Amino acid sequence: MGLPAVSPEAPPLRGTPWISQDWIDVVFVHWRVDVSAVAPLLPAGVSPDTMAPDGTDDGTTTWVGLIGFRFTDTRFPPLGWLGRAGSVGDFVEVNVRVYTRDDQGRRGVAFLSLDAGKLLPTIGARVATGLPYWWAHAAIRKADGRVGYAMRRHGTHLRSAFDVRVGDVVADPTPLETFLTARWGMHVRRVGATRYWPNEHESWPLHRASLVSLRDDLVAAAGLPFGLSGLEPDSVLYSPGVTTRFGRGR
Repeated sequence: MGLPAVSPEAPPLRGTPWISQDWIDVVFVHWRVDVSAVAPLLPAGVSPDTMAPDGTDDGTTTWVGLIGFRFTDTRFPPLGWLGRAGSVGDFVEVNVRVYTRDDQGRRGVAFLSLDAGKLLPTIGARVATGLPYWWAHAAIRKADGRVGYAMRRHGTHLRSAFDVRVGDVVADPTPLETFLTARWGMHVRRVGATRYWPNEHESWPLHRASLVSLRDDLVAAAGLPFGLSGLEPDSVLYSPGVTTRFGRGR
């Protein structure tokens, strides 16, 4: 028996959130791939989560996401007013992610790379969570109904730049659009164990979007099929953003 359908509503976190931050101007670019391309890249104990473009679970189709957004107003609720990170937590990020499930039925994402435009949060996140963060020059451009991201990883030739035109509001997301965006946790390998870090936020306010341009090195650098990011994406979405809260990994 397969897992229940992905819910657009987050399950509530247990206890006080560990961290809270706003994710703004989120661009989701996705390609479908066979599970065989993703499975070797995942943390131990998890497998690719699967869904065909028609919303059925065919057991063989999974997805690769190239995601750009702005972090703003990072807060650490357990520290009260001392936990406001201010400008330290405001930066642009571009990440490559894939979709996961574990033997407890928990769905999430696994990040293959995360490139962030500010050094201290990059170091802090890498140390605190074990996520594969990299320091990059990263910027956003937003004008005339378009949103674009551009980044270059410091010390390398790796770059990514993509630009989308924002379209109509998604009043009723398809099962696939929910699957690709409503992910209520992440699987992270750290110190010999795979942990699940839950998160919650309001349902995504989504717009469909169209790709204007894309040139990317990150997807191939993460170990995914060479040339994948040169193909026409199978899904492009935009969200003005949400306020996200994370529980502690377990």
